[in-house]
Amino acid sequence: MTEDAEANYKVTAGELRQFVERIERLELEKKDIADQIKEVYSESKSRGYDVKALRSIISLRKRDKDDIAEQEAVIEMYKEILGMT
Repeated sequence: MTEDAEANYKVTAGELRQFVERIERLELEKKDIADQIKEVYSESKSRGYDVKALRSIISLRKRDKDDIAEQEAVIEMYKEILGMT
């Protein structure tokens, strides 16, 4: 290996190590946040809230209002077709 190629390899290895370490730190942070979210759901359940409903509400709040309205209209139509209304 030439001296120039070896220098490039060292820089690349160092850079790669930095990327891997950053990803590992972020993965740990992600796990910590997931644990915190789980704790909040557990706390809300212990206070009498329906966790399944909370998850649905949170999911809906992430979506576009028009998309939600469209899905609800389709669900209503399907319920009518199936005689569920």
